[in-house]
Amino acid sequence: MPYDAVILAGGHARRLGGLDKPAEPVAGRSLIERVAAAVPGARTLVVVGPPRSGRGLERAVHTREEPPGSGPVPALRAGLALVTADEIALLAADLPFLTADHVTALRAAAREVGAAGAVLVDDEGAKQWLTGVWRTRALREALAGYGGRSLRGVLGPLEPVTVRLAAEAGGRAPWFDCDTMDDLDRARRTRVTSEETA
Repeated sequence: MPYDAVILAGGHARRLGGLDKPAEPVAGRSLIERVAAAVPGARTLVVVGPPRSGRGLERAVHTREEPPGSGPVPALRAGLALVTADEIALLAADLPFLTADHVTALRAAAREVGAAGAVLVDDEGAKQWLTGVWRTRALREALAGYGGRSLRGVLGPLEPVTVRLAAEAGGRAPWFDCDTMDDLDRARRTRVTSEETA
């Protein structure tokens, strides 16, 4: 089944001092390049945020939420407007350890009969709303009747299948995101250490 991918990359990164978080490097590649590499089979790759260049982003279609920086729900609306496939991978732009195999596992889980989608859960069981695969129609219907600002508020009622995937060697968890400088430093140390000991 063809699928599209939407990467949300337009936040203000306040906890990172306003850095362009998706452009921050981990082991020689930007965070957003790493996320784009996890969806090589996406028919359309939509990036919601400022246009960025990089490996794998040449094929991306860029759009912005209105107003820019207004949050994940407006960003999802903007990205979804460019989706034509029946299935969508919805991802944050700051997932350094997400791989194509992880997305494949999510796609398989999302095809469960009656499921609106599937999301990763972390090692504490918390749902990771920006690491998931969804039926496009379900997202559109949910957004049509939603006036709030919370991504969990729009996605939670869809009751997605939850997927628990083990962290790879060196603690590279697919749900790990870089919200703070400590997170970014950890990602850089983890990636370097795991590659040196491979």
